[in-house]
Formats: sequence, structure tokens, C-alpha cells
Amino acid sequence: MGLFRRLRTPKRHRVCLIGLDCTPHSLLQRMIRDGVMPNVAELVGDGSLRRVNSVYPWVSSVAWSSFMTGQNPGKHGIFGFIDRDPSTLKTFVPTARHMKSRTLWEILGDAGKRVVVVNVPVTYPPKPVNGVLISGFLSPRLEKAVHPPSLLPKLQQLGYRIDSDPWLARQSREKAWPDLWDALEKRTKTLLYLLDHEPWDFFMGLIMETDRLHHFWLELMERDDPVWAPKFFELYRYVDDFIGQVRERLDENTTLMLMSDHGICSIKKEIFYNCWLHDAGYLRYSKPPDEIKGPDLQAVHPDSVAYSMDPGRIFINLKGREKHGSVDPADYERVRDEIAAAAEALTDPDSGEKLVQRAYRREELYSGPYLEQAADLILAPVDGYDPKGALWKPHFTHKDQAMVGMHTYDDAFLYVPNHSLPTDGLSILDMMPTILQLLDVPLPPGLDGRGLI
Repeated sequence: MGLFRRLRTPKRHRVCLIGLDCTPHSLLQRMIRDGVMPNVAELVGDGSLRRVNSVYPWVSSVAWSSFMTGQNPGKHGIFGFIDRDPSTLKTFVPTARHMKSRTLWEILGDAGKRVVVVNVPVTYPPKPVNGVLISGFLSPRLEKAVHPPSLLPKLQQLGYRIDSDPWLARQSREKAWPDLWDALEKRTKTLLYLLDHEPWDFFMGLIMETDRLHHFWLELMERDDPVWAPKFFELYRYVDDFIGQVRERLDENTTLMLMSDHGICSIKKEIFYNCWLHDAGYLRYSKPPDEIKGPDLQAVHPDSVAYSMDPGRIFINLKGREKHGSVDPADYERVRDEIAAAAEALTDPDSGEKLVQRAYRREELYSGPYLEQAADLILAPVDGYDPKGALWKPHFTHKDQAMVGMHTYDDAFLYVPNHSLPTDGLSILDMMPTILQLLDVPLPPGLDGRGLI
């Protein structure tokens, strides 16, 4: 009788999520239509493929943090790839140590679900989970990126790599291409191994190589370059084949989801907002400009009114908050409104095209206990004009020949089978509560996203 009862017990439902970093909904639809991704085409015939909005700013660290928490940056505390301590003007790279909210895998673990999570940004250093967590590209080396550490020898045997080398692409696309493929092949090989050998209720594997592909090769594909356009789609055919292999390994009790964290478009020009702030009299330097490297906020002169950090975040040099604040709190709103209006009036000096869709006040985008850590203004760019955060550059605009793709807010995607999702208004914040719904785990309080099932 005991054996009979075990046989009759229904299997626990599982969710397998494959993330394609940076892949836009519009391009995915094109590749489905053109036969580049036949496995994905077959999948989406049985479910909902939807366009999804990301978050502001639309960088991977903020987007994936919002995905994994179902909350906005004012609650989870991650506002960019780089941030600063206003009292010292020292900069730092936010990591999992700075994450203020509980993540999807922590909530699932508390509910008794075993997880396998691979290569998601802002998971370094890896926190203990009920299962496996291999951190993403901010990890300094593999030895520090793996939970449990007992898995490390197997990953080393598989040749697993945390990331390809994006600096190679700045030197030579020809040199970078085999390196990109090497990282992709080792990542997919490892993901399939973990699918086969680790028990799990929730599996998530992120393909970061699509991000590198778009940043350094997108424009060449769009120009139908005779060498690089076919290679671009060759990589996506490989990814599609990998998704087909994943699908073959799953049973009827497993939901296979696909998603991206933001869209991407070709870069017309890079925009250095600190150059504009300097020329407009809002920013002064405390050292000769040619001695300033990168986002060196120590070079912000105490008399400055504002400065910018990646990507398009404007900070007012506010008294009582900043190390050498110059703007009186009574003048804060006036100054912020003045800079916002000036930013929205900016145009490309060559074409006259508008650069900024809208200058958002932080409270228009965020809410929560960490709102005060956000930039005072977040500039949403017109597609094609990529905001950069170097403190000093001799030019306001620049066309880089290596980095040719920039993130966009409104062209991410989500695929969920066997469910009819809403057709518009979807957000990356909705994915975490939707996964909890699929796994029959109660939604915790304080989420900003909604379950879509």
C-alpha cells in the first residue's frame, strides 16, 4: 500500500528559466520569423511571448536585481553598476552584499524548494541557498563564486568560465570572437550537466554571451555586414539549439520560461553629461582635467552644483549630504528643476536630434526605504544616445567604433507556456511573483510586481 501511495503522489511542479541577457523582443520575433531559432519558434506557438519593460536605469545590475526581488531599486538598494558614498565621494561596485531585499531563490529555499541559479548578476559573493548558486560576471574568480564549494572541482573539470573577456572586443573583434564562443560553449555544457545531475525545483541559467554579442556586433548585423552578420545569427542558432536540448530534458511537470532583462539598439553617439554640466557651469574640477580618470568624484570641486554617474544619473551637490555640498536644501527643488529642464532641451550638436526623452525625479521612479540613495535625476535617453559617466572628457558626444550597442528600457521579452499573459504593461518586476505563482509559493508582502498567471 505504501508503494502504491508513492506511485500515486503527483510530482512537484518545477520551473526552468533560461535568460538571454540583452536580447530584445523585436529581434527575437525577427529571428523566429526568419527561421534562425526554430526551437524557440516551436515553443512560442504554445504560449505567450510578450514585450516587457525593464527599469531605470536599464543596466543589467539594476534590472536583474529588480527581477530577483520583484521590487524597485528604492527597496532593493541597487541603483547602477557603480555607486558612491556621498559623505566621502568614494565609488564602489554594488554586489550581493549591498542587496537589501530577499531574493527569489531565498524565498524558494525557505519554502522547501531546491534551486540551481547560474550566472545572474549581483549574486556575488554567493549567499548560501537551498541548492546551487554560481555567481555572475562581477565575480573576481570562480573559486569565490560557487555555493556549495564542493561543486568547484566539477566546474573546473568542465572548464566553466564566469565570463568572456569584453576587453578583447575593444581591441579586435577577430580576437574576441573565439573567446566569446569558448565561454558560451562551456556555459551551455555546464548548464546541461547541472540540469542532468542536480535535483531542483527551480533552475535558472543566464546566457551572458548574447549581451557581449549585442554590445560589440549589433551595428554590424544591422548593416548586414557580409562577414559579421552571418556570424551574429550563427551564435543565436547555437543558443536556439541549446534551448532545444534543455526542452528535451524536461517533463510535463516542468514549465520552461525564457526572458531578457532589457532591450538593445545601435549607438549613434555616446553622451558625456559631465562635459555638458561643466560647460553649463554646474560642474567644476579640483584638479587639471587631464589628471582625471574615469568616475573620479574626488575631483569634483566643492563649488560644483551637480555631477553625473553612469548611466545618465545626476546628483545635486547638496549641503548636509555630499562631502563638500554647495547647494542649500532650500534651493534643492529649484536647482533640480532647472537642470531637468536643461537636460530635456539637449540636442545632438550635429543632427539637432533630441537626446533625452525625459528627466525623471527619483521619486517618480522609485519608492522605499532607500529612495534617498538614488540619484536626484535619472535621464532617460532617446534610443541611440548612450549616456556615459566619465567625470571628464574633452567632448560632449563621441562615436565609439568598438562599443556599438546600448541598452533600452522598453524591448525586453518574456515567454511563458500554456498561459495567456496580458498583452501590454508588463514589467521585469512581474517575473519573480509569476515564478512564485507557478511553484505555488505564497507571494511575500512588499512586492512591486504582480503575478501574471
